[in-house]
Amino acid sequence: MAGCGSDPAPQQQPQTPASPPAPSPAAQRPRDLPIAGVDPCSLFTQQQLDELKVTRKPKQLEADDQRDGPTCSLGVSVGQPHYTYYVELIADADLQDWVSGRHAENSMTSEPADVAGYPALTRFARGESPSDCETMVGVAQGQTLRSQMYPVTQGVFDQKQLCDMAKQAATAAVRTLEAKG
Repeated sequence: MAGCGSDPAPQQQPQTPASPPAPSPAAQRPRDLPIAGVDPCSLFTQQQLDELKVTRKPKQLEADDQRDGPTCSLGVSVGQPHYTYYVELIADADLQDWVSGRHAENSMTSEPADVAGYPALTRFARGESPSDCETMVGVAQGQTLRSQMYPVTQGVFDQKQLCDMAKQAATAAVRTLEAKG
């Protein structure tokens, strides 16, 4: 009977803002691959460099040229097109930082990804002409490997190609980290 008071009025639950989605709920890190103190240029075998078509000797960038950690430049400069992979080891930022933390940027598109079984993000700037793409891999708690593909020769690659190439370099680096144990 309505109005008899047998059922209490439902309590209004406080609204909490939805938290950002996890980068890749399906990908759980198989194990931690600590990167503190690792030389990013040591993460590529000669076979991997050949597969990436790298033509210049891997070179660690000077501290002033790095963004968030030690960075290795892998250049492709024989023939056309010219492009560079940058592989960076960030020992003080978790993958989630690029979703909702201090590294989150509204101008970037971030998509969940999986790199060799590790949670990852594919990130690129929105726009009509693609300028680069980066793959961020959560290799350990609070530690991220960033692989960026930057085309020196512009207008040759579409966004998907840039992102696929960044992911290929990230996968190679993660495989080497796994092998080093």
